[in-house]
Amino acid sequence: MNSQEKEITYNTSNSYSTLNQLTQQTKTVWLVCHGMGYLSRYFLRYFKALNAEENYIIGPQAPSKYYIQPKMHVGANWLTRDNTEAGMQNILNYFDAVLEAENIPENVNLIIFGYSQGVSVAMRYLAKRQLKCSQLVLHSGGIPKELTPKDFEFLSEDTQVKLIYGTEDEYLDKDRITIETERAESLFGNRLTVLPFEGKHVVNVGFINDLLPS
Repeated sequence: MNSQEKEITYNTSNSYSTLNQLTQQTKTVWLVCHGMGYLSRYFLRYFKALNAEENYIIGPQAPSKYYIQPKMHVGANWLTRDNTEAGMQNILNYFDAVLEAENIPENVNLIIFGYSQGVSVAMRYLAKRQLKCSQLVLHSGGIPKELTPKDFEFLSEDTQVKLIYGTEDEYLDKDRITIETERAESLFGNRLTVLPFEGKHVVNVGFINDLLPS
């Protein structure tokens, strides 16, 4: 058996979702990366309580869709362990296209928000593209092992980093929480705020509403 795996490059398309309108009244733009099993249009529901005039939310869509048993709902996945580097490069190009299409003004606050699997995607994009933001929110997800403090030296000293997790998260035991907290501290130092809450692996909507600058 003479089996070979080859690679090609081709053009593709993907959707993304937005919530509210980007206007002169917009104060904060959110780039939010959903977790595994979500679709972006449904993930944006967690942000609907934010002031609609002042907040514009952009939700990229993970490219790999699949059926979730037993009800056969459609979910999506960002990356797997197989060919991760090439998959991430495709995601980088996709995010570039989304931000180019949206043309975000420089005078607004930019919040980068990752939930669960979306944490690794958000952090890699931020590091690779050196995207300036006012806040980076890491909600219930793992920090990619290859990232180092040098990858985030470009961030302003005013950039706030929030690490949010549920104390009863079924995917994060105490040892994992300790490891992720220590990794976040090593990457971001005194810019980091750790925000645990009583709960499982769920999006904490209350914290989302409290993230805005006062």
